[in-house]
Amino acid sequence: MNHTVLISALFATLSLVACERATVVSVPTPVAVPGPAGPTGATGATSGQGAAGGQGATGNTGDQGNTGATGKTGGGATVIVVPPASAPSN
Repeated sequence: MNHTVLISALFATLSLVACERATVVSVPTPVAVPGPAGPTGATGATSGQGAAGGQGATGNTGDQGNTGATGKTGGGATVIVVPPASAPSN
């Protein structure tokens, strides 16, 4: 039986080696080359004007609140504010 397995393996190896492999042929793909430009097309139609937008909502009015009391008018005195004396330079 050992001889049968050995002969079968040898026969399988020789039969696979004897097969001819197919040759791969690469066909070059044609490259498209652009031709000259054609004539310019007609100008398109002008579009219509869009609809006007709606009016926005009116804002809220501010809080009126209470107004402050009117201040007293000044007397006849004039107040003069004197700036503080600067430090002497050395």
